[in-house]
Amino acid sequence: MRLIGNVIWLICGGLFTCLGYLWGGFLLCLTIIGIPWGLQAMKIGIAHLAPFGREVVPTGGSIPLISFILNLIWIVFAGIWIALAELVFGLLFCITIIGIPFGLQHFKLMRLAFYPFGYDLR
Repeated sequence: MRLIGNVIWLICGGLFTCLGYLWGGFLLCLTIIGIPWGLQAMKIGIAHLAPFGREVVPTGGSIPLISFILNLIWIVFAGIWIALAELVFGLLFCITIIGIPFGLQHFKLMRLAFYPFGYDLR
């Protein structure tokens, strides 16, 4: 199921979403100040390549206060909009029975898009 789900995911937009996140992350990394957020955008892009069979887990190696501050900046400038987009796509996919697995993947990625610092998809 994971292989079939990931292949369908890639064909139906996962590849384009990944490329968009990678491009945005690259642009953020061009500035010195944007490097932490650019790396997180690239992490989200890579997570959009194959979300089936993976879980959002805490990394455990980060400092909670710094992660909180970086997540707060992320939420204000990008995270809320990315999470809302994931929510809308998740709800749209869950309207049909066939789309429910893909909607659940959007809900899973919504958590990573809202709090990218301190969480990873494994």
